[in-house]
Amino acid sequence: MRNRKPWLWGVALLFIAALAFFALTPGIVERGMNKVVATTLPAVTPQTRQLHATLQIADLHEDTLLWKRDLLTRSGQGQVDLPRLIDGNVALQVFSSVSKTPKGQNYDANGADSDNITLLTFAQLQPPRTWTSLLERSLFHAAKLDRAAARSNGQLRVVRTPAEIDAVLAARAAGRKQVAGLLSIEGLQNMEGKLANIDRLHAAGFRMASLTHFFDNELAGSMHGLNKGGLTPLGRQTIRRMEQLGMIVDIAHASHQSVAEILAVARRPVVSSHGGVQAVCKVNRNLTDDEIRGVAKTGGVVGIGYWDAAICGTEPAKVAAAIAHVRDLVGIDHVGLGSDFDGAVTTGFDTSQLIYVTQALLDRGFTPDEIRAVMGGNVLRVLRAGVAAGR
Repeated sequence: MRNRKPWLWGVALLFIAALAFFALTPGIVERGMNKVVATTLPAVTPQTRQLHATLQIADLHEDTLLWKRDLLTRSGQGQVDLPRLIDGNVALQVFSSVSKTPKGQNYDANGADSDNITLLTFAQLQPPRTWTSLLERSLFHAAKLDRAAARSNGQLRVVRTPAEIDAVLAARAAGRKQVAGLLSIEGLQNMEGKLANIDRLHAAGFRMASLTHFFDNELAGSMHGLNKGGLTPLGRQTIRRMEQLGMIVDIAHASHQSVAEILAVARRPVVSSHGGVQAVCKVNRNLTDDEIRGVAKTGGVVGIGYWDAAICGTEPAKVAAAIAHVRDLVGIDHVGLGSDFDGAVTTGFDTSQLIYVTQALLDRGFTPDEIRAVMGGNVLRVLRAGVAAGR
């Protein structure tokens, strides 16, 4: 019998195509961005394994919440999930919320008039409120981390106070495999120009934020923006309010003018959550020696990343070289880890393989006490102080 309803076949094909798009596109996009490639890795000694097992490791920045993966399941793609955090002996991981990135993203000059994340919210079937609101995207990321923690049987705990950080460290000292997750923001364009929204973000659990990402916004100039200017009046108000609430100010991605102005007005420790140093890798987004001195003067920490543009390579030895420069310039207390894992970067190892960084530091002559400070002690000190409400 002749098929009198050919349009049904068309509807069915469209439905199948839509299912394929939503099921496959997020993974395809991520696999092209968060890569782990072969690199030169040091030979790990038994002494290093013994030392690494005693560390309280803390990482200032990664972007796993952006991707459609179950944080609790070991994945064959990307660089971070809870099983790999446990394998790497990570005590505290800062999870960043990315709300907007420009098309054609580059380190030199980007406008604010385009956005890659909108299509990702569609493809991941996120709630419609996230399709148009940058604020809602970050609130969705916060809820996503909370839901993962609730399903983790106590292995992942979202921390918002010094006491909660201490509780995770005490649990680990008692032998429990527990990881603290702290929420951060990559670019406060998600405030949508309203100072009151920093309070909403704090209430959702965010305890750290950079003012800018890859483009200039209502608060400050970006190192990668068109104008690369300094702080706006809203930016200055926001810094003051963050310090009152107990949110750490992050200078990552800020223009050199913005960095100078942030450091001049900061009353609490400031961090550079992820990046490198120009003395070792001369890329425009990396910190100058004066900027490193400025972060140290506030009592803050410089987080060193693991990708090529941060350290001019992917080898753990390159990470150690950048860390050594900060140590030699301002002292061991002001440098830590800032991986940028799952941040559309290519690295030579994932979070389960952090023992290679420990080995690279030992190979460079760092003492065990210096390694304890670099691998987590410094970051934990600054986070504990920074998330306490100010005045």
